[in-house]
Amino acid sequence: MTTDAIAVTGIGLITPAGPDAATTWQRMLLGTSVAASDPELAGLRVTFSCRAREFDADAALGRALSWRLDRFVQMAVAAARQAITDARLDPVAWDPARVGVVVGASANSEGMGVAWNKLHSGRPQGIPPMTIPRASPNMAAGEVSLDLNIQGPGMSVSTACASGATALAVARDLLRAGTCDIVLAGGSDSATLPIAAGCFDKLRALSRRTSEPHAASRPFDADRDGFVLGEGAAMLVLERAQHARARHTPIHAYLAGAASTCDAYHPTASRPDGSGSARAIRLAVAQAGLAPEDIDHVNAHGTATRLNDLSEARALGTVFRTPPPVTAPKSVLGHAISGAGAIEAALTVLTLSHQTIPPTANLDRLDPDIDLDVVTKVPRQGRLRTAVSNSFGFGGQNTVLLFTAA
Repeated sequence: MTTDAIAVTGIGLITPAGPDAATTWQRMLLGTSVAASDPELAGLRVTFSCRAREFDADAALGRALSWRLDRFVQMAVAAARQAITDARLDPVAWDPARVGVVVGASANSEGMGVAWNKLHSGRPQGIPPMTIPRASPNMAAGEVSLDLNIQGPGMSVSTACASGATALAVARDLLRAGTCDIVLAGGSDSATLPIAAGCFDKLRALSRRTSEPHAASRPFDADRDGFVLGEGAAMLVLERAQHARARHTPIHAYLAGAASTCDAYHPTASRPDGSGSARAIRLAVAQAGLAPEDIDHVNAHGTATRLNDLSEARALGTVFRTPPPVTAPKSVLGHAISGAGAIEAALTVLTLSHQTIPPTANLDRLDPDIDLDVVTKVPRQGRLRTAVSNSFGFGGQNTVLLFTAA
């Protein structure tokens, strides 16, 4: 196994804040939520979401390709194309057997919803023949591989809301093992579907601030009442630093540590004391050869659910004597479920690149039971050498990534 550093050389981002990394970053610096009323959710109790409204799949991919892809696959392919362009890679020139793809994905599929509607209306003959290839979670990785002629390992991972982060951790392992020279890794999801909204609402996980969607996502705020569904994708190009230097390509940051743990506590709730996620943070920090006091910033999972935010705050308080400055991107973007961990990892890399922490939206009154330095209202600049990105999911899944500045 190689001990060479793992470099991030390319970033592709599609989010509710913009159809690329630059636009998303500028919107993040404003610190205002993009949540809005969603006509697709009419008739439900929760009728708003964070949609990637500026993403035009036909324009990004061409109609011939976009028509047969589900939305979460469209976004993954488009983000992968952005990432390899940013990394100055040419699929015609690389050895396809030495390149891999790992994508965090779930079961949120427009195509499957269409099929269910046909079946339950007594018209099974109307089910589109491409339903399974469109809806299968592995097809995000499969279609990226097909689009870019990638013939190394190709897989999807599913660890609920930690999926995108777990994909990056798996990609790091592939590189350290010498299995690949380059891995495109990230996550993609479109959770702004009626079935997703209805199901998450039954769990009482969603905010019900229907009269003010822009103020609904409120991580760590005393008046938080749940998250806002979102969508999006992030794909990062990872390669060993020596490989990147040989290509003379700029390096955005280094993925220096990655750790995953399981709470083994409850199907949907984190351990109240945050011990499972705290263990993941400690492992990621130790794997990077650092100590907790070396960490300059935390990109929080921060869902704005009452129990999850409190558990995460306790985890940070356990690991860090004084937790470093925290931000919570879901306050702006909503929760992209399987895409969230990768999107937030990309934002963490951009935070280190720009030496600027984006503000958390809608934090008007910090929960008195939460003792964190949450960046809010305006961006905060500073000397940022290291940052961790937290991602936690149903099933007690915890993945923590640690990035260092290039």
